[in-house]
Amino acid sequence: MSRFTDKVAIITGSSNGIGQATARLLASEGAKVTVTGRNAERLEETKNILLGAGVPEGNVLVVVGDITQESVQENLIKSTLDKFGKIDILVNNAGAGIPDAQGKSGVNQSIDTYHKTFELNVQSVIEMTQKARPHLAKTQGEIVNISSIGAGPAAQVASPYYSIAKAALDQYTRTAAIDLVPEGIRVNSVSPGAVSTGFSAVSRGLTEEKSKAFYDYLGAQRECIPRGFCAVPEDIAKVIAFLADRNASNYIIGQTIVADGGTSLILGAHAHGAKMMQAVFKEL
Repeated sequence: MSRFTDKVAIITGSSNGIGQATARLLASEGAKVTVTGRNAERLEETKNILLGAGVPEGNVLVVVGDITQESVQENLIKSTLDKFGKIDILVNNAGAGIPDAQGKSGVNQSIDTYHKTFELNVQSVIEMTQKARPHLAKTQGEIVNISSIGAGPAAQVASPYYSIAKAALDQYTRTAAIDLVPEGIRVNSVSPGAVSTGFSAVSRGLTEEKSKAFYDYLGAQRECIPRGFCAVPEDIAKVIAFLADRNASNYIIGQTIVADGGTSLILGAHAHGAKMMQAVFKEL
């Protein structure tokens, strides 16, 4: 028996990237999954990837919609219950930085950008948690939120609203974990660093070839990713699956697992290496 046999999971933002990889991993290990996102064509691709991996068609539900809309949230819950009868796992993966409509950067970004960023990255998670709560209580279920190392403590000048939204999400994870654990619901989160995804290529206006070159370069820079390579979605999906697996992570409550190849541990001086620094000191 696979570790997610008879489990039912909702994975938001699963039309690509981390969400898609998570849906494939959970489904390939026995879960019935609801995949959702705004792009119907990409969701169909996700479904075909699952079917191609040997997942029975009856174990996959596709719900198209904007997760920030209450009607879509309600439809996600209702459709999942109608098809699968219960909810065991909620992965709040949908999230993104919202480009400023006027192209402003840093603290000059508009308040409208701020509201849209929080609506997607924080408010939708709160609303989905509230709506799924009674059903997860029945199954003694799991919630895994997807945050980011952008939450801090390093400053994120290029995307201040995204970074503070993820910081707020981290605190919500801790608070919700303590509030819900008496009902048997565990809440945890994952904070990825740089992840090479097709969506990232599109958002940056890069071709697939140039996107690969960008992430290969990033991963090769010791001051960026000490591990020596950039993560792919499957790397993060494995961490999500660990937190969604009660047998494996039963005693972990309200924690954020950082999966960034060491990025958040690096100071500028570290990039030069101890031997180089020692050589410099000898010359002084």
